[in-house]
Amino acid sequence: MNYQESIEYLKSLTTFGINLGLGRIKNLLSRLGSPEKELNFVHVAGTNGKGSTCAMLASILDRSGLKVGLFTSPHIHSYTERIRINGREIREDEISQLITEIRVPLDEMVREGVEHPTEFEVTTALALLYFARQQVDIAILEAGLGGAIDSTNVVMPRLSIITNIGMDHMDYLGLTLEDIARVKAGIIKPGRDVITATDEPQAIRVIKEKAREENAPLWEYGKDFQVEPVSDSLEGQIFNCRVKETYFSGLKITLLGQHQLINASLAVAAAVKLGVGADAIRKGLAGTEWPCRLEMVRHHPLVVIDAAHNHHGIKVLVQALKDYWPRQRKVLLLGMLADKERDKVVGEIAPLVEKVVVTKPNSPRAGKWQEVAEFVRPYVKKEVVIEEDISRAVDKALELTGDEEMLLITGSIYMVSEARAHLLQKPIK
Repeated sequence: MNYQESIEYLKSLTTFGINLGLGRIKNLLSRLGSPEKELNFVHVAGTNGKGSTCAMLASILDRSGLKVGLFTSPHIHSYTERIRINGREIREDEISQLITEIRVPLDEMVREGVEHPTEFEVTTALALLYFARQQVDIAILEAGLGGAIDSTNVVMPRLSIITNIGMDHMDYLGLTLEDIARVKAGIIKPGRDVITATDEPQAIRVIKEKAREENAPLWEYGKDFQVEPVSDSLEGQIFNCRVKETYFSGLKITLLGQHQLINASLAVAAAVKLGVGADAIRKGLAGTEWPCRLEMVRHHPLVVIDAAHNHHGIKVLVQALKDYWPRQRKVLLLGMLADKERDKVVGEIAPLVEKVVVTKPNSPRAGKWQEVAEFVRPYVKKEVVIEEDISRAVDKALELTGDEEMLLITGSIYMVSEARAHLLQKPIK
């Protein structure tokens, strides 16, 4: 298969939907020689902030001289973004070669009557096989959904990170913070270090209990490590960070928002746990880039893209808007999946904007996407536009945005990635 055929094959596996469990991925990996047993891992779960934390930690470990694998999802513009080594994306021909190889045991499994692995399970296997073949020193894995029975949870990590716990994916993870925390705490392994910035009392109780059960040393934000903001501007943030008795002063990140300081502290604490020096920590943080996180893609007018795809994320985004752009009039382009708390999301963000364009995320989970407009109307007195095509929605939103106003594009990653591609004239592969 060539690259395009490989991607079409992976897309075809989405028909198997979200089907949590470890049986299929373990079966597939065993047929591939169990590549996960050859590697060192950092495993990252949480409601929000996983990708940013992974990116910062990967950059730090890269600067320390290690060969670092990074597996994140979903991608923005190209499938190759999901699998990287020291910042370099896997090549298209490498994906096609690995998919061709993996299809042999996959087809064997199906012939034997084994349930077909999902698209995410196959992608996880591809990443693990690639990292093993490339002999990375350490691989950072972002969990896809939850933790305990997410396909990434086949590994035995040196370190687990749980960024935070919020209400998301309740259909799969449970209806309370305790339920969701219990699933995400499933990445905690016997005797292995765990770090968390979870601040919800119900959730931290569950994580502490699981850590005690597994005899896993636990570091908590605010107790074992914490940040001290120094300065903040649209060029980035400077802060100090304490990790146990070690104090790092004058650290810098270009990522915006108070929440990114928490994510950065997780990366610093993880680096300390892994024995990385201060110089690599400093350079790695300063060099981290991560798109679609309060990303300014245009300045005249100002266009900001943020993949705040759930209620927890939108509350963080609203605070950032108040911090950075409190006086600018705002136009909103919004597209949300049906399995999110769309009414709550709108209740947070709509009071800050004057005009709204609602569009449809390119996902089977978009559901009755137009209903978002009905949630919006009580808050927005000027203009509410419904446009299914994302590119046309971007153009319409730009028409509505004056030179001194700002356009905010947020919601599902499937929507914001297409909007970003349209604005930057990038192909989606």
